[in-house]
Amino acid sequence: MSRNCLFSACLVAVLASALGCAMPEPIRVMTFNIRYGTASDGENAWEHRRALVSDTIRTYDPDVLGLQEVLAFQAAELIDALPEYVFVGVGRDDGGEGGEFCPIMVRKSRFALLEAGHFWLSKRPEEPGSVGWDAALPRITTWVRLRYRRHPLNEIHVLNVHFDHRGKQARLESAKLVRLFADAKAGTPIIVTGDFNCGPGSEPYRALTRASGNLAELHDPHVLLGRNETDVGTYHGFHGNRSGKRIDWILHNRRFEPVETMIDRRSANGRYPSDHFPVTATLRLLAATRWGVL
Repeated sequence: MSRNCLFSACLVAVLASALGCAMPEPIRVMTFNIRYGTASDGENAWEHRRALVSDTIRTYDPDVLGLQEVLAFQAAELIDALPEYVFVGVGRDDGGEGGEFCPIMVRKSRFALLEAGHFWLSKRPEEPGSVGWDAALPRITTWVRLRYRRHPLNEIHVLNVHFDHRGKQARLESAKLVRLFADAKAGTPIIVTGDFNCGPGSEPYRALTRASGNLAELHDPHVLLGRNETDVGTYHGFHGNRSGKRIDWILHNRRFEPVETMIDRRSANGRYPSDHFPVTATLRLLAATRWGVL
């Protein structure tokens, strides 16, 4: 190839990327409640599951991973076991190492971490340890802003949450807070992962996915891909049953389209990695022309 032809080819590639024509490869997303490590779970205690949790993550090999019910010592073990990821998270009790983390783990080779933060699901979202409305416990959201390493013109936001298990009002108000964050970042591709402790059709679900007509509108890939709501329970209490609600979700805004989604029900010798099934999705970033900007 001549020097002029090579220059022209490179220029075309750069312009295509700038216009959103040369888009990144789809990303693999996982949300996984790993069950807190000090629970009195007998044969399902953390010491019997820790390797299986890491193996489950490696098997799916996500680019972005939202975890729930992670305590500080579990976080340290996961960081050691999965060095290919950067770990972002703090404890909900004090903004340090106290209490549950809702961390996000990001594949270092795929994304550069540009910015990260946390807010509490309460009327005082900047106050560590604050309890919201009728919640039983403090609840926290972790968020990150990421840049694709091979496509540096493209950035995304990811949020990870764990809504309260008792407070009905707290779950709804938490959904509203998360939606406010998404609305504020409406021009950016957004992914939300979490254990929401409620299923599709609930008020929090509707608050997150309500039609708004703007780019912040969140969608459920399970629904977009036409999956049914039969035998889709994601909490199984270490028994492996599929009954119940799909309380663990992945959502995304209009900047993505879903390629695949799955509830991972694998076990090893009858042992499950957690009392929740991990939920996974493969998402493709859309070009600007596909979502109505250019």
